[in-house]
Amino acid sequence: MNELANFFQNKGVRRVLIFLLIALVLYSMRSMIDFILLTFIFTFLMDRLSSFVLKRIPINRNVIVLLLYTIIVGILVLGIVKYLPMIINEITQLIKQVTTFYQQPQEDNIVINYIVSLVDGNQISQYIEQGLAFVMKYFSDFSHFALQLFLAILLSLFFLLEKPRLQSFTSQFKDSKLAPFYQEISFFGGKFVRTFGKVIEAQFIIAIVNTILTLISLWIMDFPQLLGLGIMIFFLGLIPVAGVIISLIPLSLIAYSIGGFIQVFYVLLTIAVIHAIEAYILNPKLMSSKTDLPIFYTFIVLIFGEHFFGVWGLIIGIPIFVFLLDVLEVTNKEEDKVVNK
Repeated sequence: MNELANFFQNKGVRRVLIFLLIALVLYSMRSMIDFILLTFIFTFLMDRLSSFVLKRIPINRNVIVLLLYTIIVGILVLGIVKYLPMIINEITQLIKQVTTFYQQPQEDNIVINYIVSLVDGNQISQYIEQGLAFVMKYFSDFSHFALQLFLAILLSLFFLLEKPRLQSFTSQFKDSKLAPFYQEISFFGGKFVRTFGKVIEAQFIIAIVNTILTLISLWIMDFPQLLGLGIMIFFLGLIPVAGVIISLIPLSLIAYSIGGFIQVFYVLLTIAVIHAIEAYILNPKLMSSKTDLPIFYTFIVLIFGEHFFGVWGLIIGIPIFVFLLDVLEVTNKEEDKVVNK
């Protein structure tokens, strides 16, 4: 009996059991996963943004938080009232344009037919359809999404306004009967914020920069439905590596339909330049060495993430994998040697 008690008191065993308990609780709350992820992502990004502003404008923290939330909510309301109908129309036209071209490829064009067959063979069209369906689902069921978004914003606002008080109150569990749970949850929480949160932040920044640069290029090339394309590029930009490849398919089809092969060449050149900026400038500055995964691992994680979690799996698959690597203390040995020197 004592051996069994000592077994469960072992720190490693206790950590694994508590981790499994947390995973089980999250699985039981899977119907609320959209709300949980929206709340965490919004809270983390707004906390980072308010800290960034506070370093440059030394005024009361709560004033900055309220001002930032007022701006964000104002932009959201303006976008919903003024631009939502336009965005829905452009996305609908974009889907129709890609679907029509995809279903009726030109019979005398071997290259286009080969691209379409390549898309079929690699199930890329399925990912495109799922991504567009993901966006359209939220637009069509907008009342439910709006309620989730409103609650996520409200909860994150309360969290940031009372962050010092919440930290003080939560620290009281350290000396309570729940101290073992507090220590392990604090351990996993710290790891989660340092890895998952940082990777999500980097993915959002990279997606925003990619979207802006791509839209400017598409505007110069006189592409239609720029708002719809912007939303598609942004959401696909949240998917590491694969997002660039997937976005090439609809962009190339639209480019061919409006300007032939020369337009497709310009699109490929533009995406290649933007991807180079992401790979050699943004990624080294925003991503840590732990996130520098081999392409094989990246695609394996994305495939399994999409299979088990759908579109959310494509977005959060890499951050969760990096979090697990951090928990398991899988480090880049070459990077460690450089740091130790």
